[in-house]
Amino acid sequence: MSYNTFGRLFRFTTWGESHGPAIGCTLDGVPPRIELTESDIQTFLDERRPGQSKYTTQRREPDTVKILSGVFEGQTTGTPIQLMIENVDQRSKDYGNIAQSYRPGHADYTYDAKYGIRDYRGGGRSSARETASRVAAGAIARKVLGEGIKIRASMVQMGEHMIDWTRFSWDEVKQNPFFCPDPIAADEWASELDKIRKAGSSIGAVIEVVAEGVPAGWGAPVYGKLDADLATALMSINAAKGVEIGAGMASAALTGEENADQMRPGDDGPVFLSNNAGGILGGISTGQPVVARFAVKPTSSILTPRQSVTSDGEATNVSTKGRHDPCVGIRAVPIAEAMMAVVLADHMMMHRAQCG
Repeated sequence: MSYNTFGRLFRFTTWGESHGPAIGCTLDGVPPRIELTESDIQTFLDERRPGQSKYTTQRREPDTVKILSGVFEGQTTGTPIQLMIENVDQRSKDYGNIAQSYRPGHADYTYDAKYGIRDYRGGGRSSARETASRVAAGAIARKVLGEGIKIRASMVQMGEHMIDWTRFSWDEVKQNPFFCPDPIAADEWASELDKIRKAGSSIGAVIEVVAEGVPAGWGAPVYGKLDADLATALMSINAAKGVEIGAGMASAALTGEENADQMRPGDDGPVFLSNNAGGILGGISTGQPVVARFAVKPTSSILTPRQSVTSDGEATNVSTKGRHDPCVGIRAVPIAEAMMAVVLADHMMMHRAQCG
């Protein structure tokens, strides 16, 4: 299996499976003399960690990270950084009943069709467990970017229920289990998700991620576009089925007058009067906040029997037992921040390499 590496100059490769002994990542291209400790990474892993509320999988993983290489006396050395996170709460027996059956909505069939073999224990490499490694990489990317760039994400829609944007507050995001910026919506979501969880079903979500402090000029025309790389990064997250930048799909309903982000003179360059472009024009950052959203489908592992086939081509019904997220979008929030961070770190380094 190839394509486990992301990035050009700031590069990371993730490894490991959901029910293997450990997962982790190797980072290459991290500049030297950046202060880095395990606690710098652990902070972000704790946000993604499962089992923190009744609304996420009850798999109990401490997600304790270990730095195996690339750091000496608290600083990066410029050599590859190896990170490892042990798996300690696997229950492979929960998946015995689907060893020969394909779960609808999962990658079981496609992995089998491509490789002729699949790890049915929690999906193996296709499991969202892999994203812990991305969050670890994202923590290091933030260190590379520095404190001048602030990256934050929130869940702005659960199923058909959107937040009220007039009540949006970043201060609310860490005050509820949904990373929701609207306290009233968070209460409503809790009631709705309780019903879905008890029914053994699942629901989708929309995540918005915003990066502030990104200077103008990052990204490259045609095939190195910042928004194209960001879309690739977000689309690579498990269960992501759609990505939009700025106004996104809604821009199709705007007129040219409405869509154009008008500019006026400012002390430090142009001042934009709106941000329909999501902070990126021609694939290059404008200096405005970089804004992206992505849709996460409902978790495919549900108790309700669904029609499927076995690996021998026989008709069957599949009901997935085990511990699963009724809304996987919740834990996608810190993953979105991580993927934004790694893309920006990569483009920062590419910009410096070309433009000084």
